[in-house]
Amino acid sequence: MKPGMWILFVLLSAGTLFAVTPPANKGSAGMEKMKSLEGVWEGKDAEGGPVHISYKSVSGGSSLMETMDHHDTKEAMVTMYHLDGDKLMMTHYCSMGNQPRMRMTNSSATSVAFSFIDGTNMASAKDPHMHKLVITWKDKDHIRHEWTMRSEGKDAPPVVFTLERKS
Repeated sequence: MKPGMWILFVLLSAGTLFAVTPPANKGSAGMEKMKSLEGVWEGKDAEGGPVHISYKSVSGGSSLMETMDHHDTKEAMVTMYHLDGDKLMMTHYCSMGNQPRMRMTNSSATSVAFSFIDGTNMASAKDPHMHKLVITWKDKDHIRHEWTMRSEGKDAPPVVFTLERKS
């Protein structure tokens, strides 16, 4: 190997040895927080109706699938969480037949909040749709979901689920 090539090789190798890993972005921190939910959760809505939610890491760990059975829905609803660059996103496949997409707007050690950005199978944003979701961790085995529906530009009171990890 020529001396100039050898020096270049050593400099490039040293650069990779001492490279600093950039800090994780808020989106990836939020995704890791969401992945901590993996497993089966059971609980009740505000009226005491049963709620069953499971979380599963899918697509090589790049997405988290939430499956929700709620006492008044005949078929499970699915929500997919994933990163879009440095943004944590979700798509909720709702029993109303639409698919609102939301972006994480806030994240802390105890909560993750999402807000509507757009949706499919909706004539306009005034159509009834889930508009916000806040997931709050009481501890590693107890969480709270607050889903807010919007219709005609107005938010309904949140639908609240309190859940406990079963596995």
